[in-house]
Amino acid sequence: MIVLGIDTSTEQTSVALGTEREILGTARFAGVRRHDDVVPAIDRLLEWTGIELSHVGGVAVGLGPGLYTGLRVGVEAAKALAQVLGVPIVGIGSLDVLAFGVQHTSRRIVAVIDARRREVFYGLYRPVPGGVIRDGDYRVASPGALAGELEIERDEMLLVGNGAILYRKEFEQVDARVELAPASFAHPWASALVSLAAPRFIREQTDRPADLVPMYLRKTDAEITWDQRARGASA
Repeated sequence: MIVLGIDTSTEQTSVALGTEREILGTARFAGVRRHDDVVPAIDRLLEWTGIELSHVGGVAVGLGPGLYTGLRVGVEAAKALAQVLGVPIVGIGSLDVLAFGVQHTSRRIVAVIDARRREVFYGLYRPVPGGVIRDGDYRVASPGALAGELEIERDEMLLVGNGAILYRKEFEQVDARVELAPASFAHPWASALVSLAAPRFIREQTDRPADLVPMYLRKTDAEITWDQRARGASA
């Protein structure tokens, strides 16, 4: 079964085609603002791999947390494609995809995505045979607060993601138990998303399109501005 993966949670958008056995092709580009940004990338990927869109048997999409506009566009594009093709869809947290990309480490994994406003989205994971297991919920905090949380951890830790790289000075001050993954793993690539999602399609553990919504974890900039104006008006 061929799976199409789409992740738009960070400033690096990626799409990929693959099966439970191999990745057939992947494409990446900077940024996404409209539905029309995603579709041409998929068209180019289909052309490069020689695969027809009608041969895609499932669509996987990264749900975030991440950048508001990109997530909204990516999730809507994935749902539209699944509906047009009449195929099932699977949504997976982008932090899970990020952690899955470094699953072969022996360290505990801390997946960290830049949330802007000097905050990060993060999740803690443990590597297991064939993947990773998340410990607890997805969270959002300042880099300093996350560094403080890591201070009390006793495990050796591998930090991965663009948030880890952006705030590496804060995290490197924790102690020698913390290591940063290379920049090549800084984003939740669609190739990892496909590898993570393919077994779910085989087990028929798919999602209802209506249930798939972007994971924001906090209010958008527009909502924060509205709240500030409302508080100012009532003062």
